[in-house]
Amino acid sequence: MPARLDHTIVHSRDRFAAARFLTELMGAPEPKPFGPFASVPLENGVTLDYLDSASARIVSQHLAFLVPDGEFDQILARVRERELPYWADPHHEQPQQINHHHQGRGFYIDDPDGHSLEFLTHTYVTD
Repeated sequence: MPARLDHTIVHSRDRFAAARFLTELMGAPEPKPFGPFASVPLENGVTLDYLDSASARIVSQHLAFLVPDGEFDQILARVRERELPYWADPHHEQPQQINHHHQGRGFYIDDPDGHSLEFLTHTYVTD
């Protein structure tokens, strides 16, 4: 039987602030408290469980979200409306641009804890 990702923990300085940053960009419901976590359920049943970190240093994670074209436009509009920096590439060399990789569109934005959030409309093509 194949494995399916159920949840992952995302360390943060303020679990609800970090989770709200994401849900506000996505136009999603408010994160829910679940034990020590601020939980963000995603469309495919996976949850992102934000946890306050005891460490002064947060290790950056990359979280990629595959979204439909209309949703992508709405997320990008929210980013632009808030005048947040975003990039077409993960190395932050193409500011305030989107990419057109793999017959789709995508961009990267950093959350308040330095996690790299990627929004893309077409999954990467692998051979």
